[in-house]
Order: sequence, then structure tokens, then C-alpha cells
Amino acid sequence: MKVAGFGFRQAASLASLRDALAAAGGATGIDALATVAQKAASPALLALAEELGLPIRALAAETLAHVGTPTRSDRVMARFGTGSVAEAVALAAAGAGAYLLAPRAVSADGMAVAAIAEGNDE
Repeated sequence: MKVAGFGFRQAASLASLRDALAAAGGATGIDALATVAQKAASPALLALAEELGLPIRALAAETLAHVGTPTRSDRVMARFGTGSVAEAVALAAAGAGAYLLAPRAVSADGMAVAAIAEGNDE
């Protein structure tokens, strides 16, 4: 199971999400997209999921608390209890034994962040 996790600002566009995903390694082989539940209905994320033909896994913010990530944002840590939303949702959604294929990548406009994790979704 290969999952692309996203963290993004409300104003992020479809282009922002596409750019972050491309910078993180691209959509090839991705099985699902993931983000925090409160952003799962974002028009930009819904459009990307439709474009790629992939489901969105919406994770409760509480699920992310204490998920270890190589990237650390103090602002994200204070709000979610983890260092990177994109990395944490990718890891949590990918399942048991998940690992990041690379650290998070930021879109050129700074509006979106993506990370790709692989694991055994069980």
C-alpha cells in the first residue's frame, strides 16, 4: 500500500496539490491519498482524487498525535502533536510497518505539502 499524504492551506489549489505530489515523487503506484479529516472535503483534494482515480483516506487529527516524522514544524507540533501533517497522515494511512519514501515536499507556491509512505495496510 502506497499512500500520498497531504497537508495544505485552505486556499491551496489543485495545481498546488499536483505540484507538491510531483515534488514528493509523483502519483505513479499510489493507492490512496490521505489528509486530516477536516480537510478531506477540500475541493482541490477532491479534484485531485477524481483526476487520479484514487480514494481519500481521512484521518482524525487525534490519530496523528505522536506519529514520529523526520520533519518538525513547531506550529504543526503544537496543533497536531506531530512534526508534519503530510508525513504523519501518509504513515498512518499506509498501515503497519509504514515508512516514508522521502521526506515531505512543498509545492512551489508554498500552499501544499506532500509525502509518500509505503506500508502493509492491514
